[in-house]
Amino acid sequence: MLTAFIDRITGFLRRADHARDATKMTPLERAPLISPITIGLLEALGIRHALAVQWLPHISEAAHRYQIDANPRRVAAWLATIAHESARLTTLVENLNYSAEGLARTWPARYADITGQPTQFAHKIARDPERIANHAYANRLGNGSAGSGDGWKYRGRGLIQITGRDNYARSGAELGLDLIARPEQLEQPFLAALSAAEWWSRNGCNQLADTGDMAAVTRRVNGGLNGLDDRLKLYSAALRYLGSA
Repeated sequence: MLTAFIDRITGFLRRADHARDATKMTPLERAPLISPITIGLLEALGIRHALAVQWLPHISEAAHRYQIDANPRRVAAWLATIAHESARLTTLVENLNYSAEGLARTWPARYADITGQPTQFAHKIARDPERIANHAYANRLGNGSAGSGDGWKYRGRGLIQITGRDNYARSGAELGLDLIARPEQLEQPFLAALSAAEWWSRNGCNQLADTGDMAAVTRRVNGGLNGLDDRLKLYSAALRYLGSA
């Protein structure tokens, strides 16, 4: 009787361990998922066929884990956001190769004078991505000073561009990853997609997406309305494909 009881307990623990392991599996290690996100939907957003095929399992799995695939508005808003942030799934690391004029447009409070022209410092650091990152993100988002190198180390990565030491630490804690020591993990396709879905869910974007207000979603993700026209175009294309326009 005692042996049977022990067998039942150890069997339960084995099943629990298996369940925990399953949550860590990549999409390619699990059974195919039935998802509203398809190759055709990704292509409708201007994503090349080869990239759509490569990314589909990662994106659909990440969306499913964080209930993003619960309704068309969530799917459309998330896909529009990550497609914009990743330049149609072509880049997983923030491009900081700004000209002086680009710096003035992107961060006018830092790099533009009262006439809107680039400052002398903007000209000095232009086309030097590492220096730009270290200066633009210094003493923000949990980063240290420009000399710490945090701005470059924790520049935007993944499909939603996780940025800053604090955001890397929080996403790492949620995903069970040491992103402070190894931030480059977010350049792996599955983790790039999973981190985007986790951040989206944790920051209330599912609920914002349910309202259909892409401006509100964009403000939550970007802190402003950067790229809103492109995001709206992608959002409309996704809804049309999903039959919910």
